[in-house]
Amino acid sequence: MQDISKTLSEMTIKERTSLLDTVADALEAVAEEAEDEGDALFVSNSMCVANTIRGMCGDLSPRDLAAAELLMEQGIMLVHQFSTRKHLSKLH
Repeated sequence: MQDISKTLSEMTIKERTSLLDTVADALEAVAEEAEDEGDALFVSNSMCVANTIRGMCGDLSPRDLAAAELLMEQGIMLVHQFSTRKHLSKLH
């Protein structure tokens, strides 16, 4: 049976923290790969977003949820951009 997706406001604090940690972990992983490739700008951007997300993981108030959602979207897009870029470079 598939679970229905929840918004951050519908999640428990534990679920929110887990999701935020997962996105931050993914950003740190791509930052390491980007560092291996010598892409300092991508490393900086990824780590800044990851650190900001980690800073929000504590006690998110309802007014912080919109900011957390935006940061997660940006983080997920950075991870996607990096993985897409790596895939495209293998094709050339």
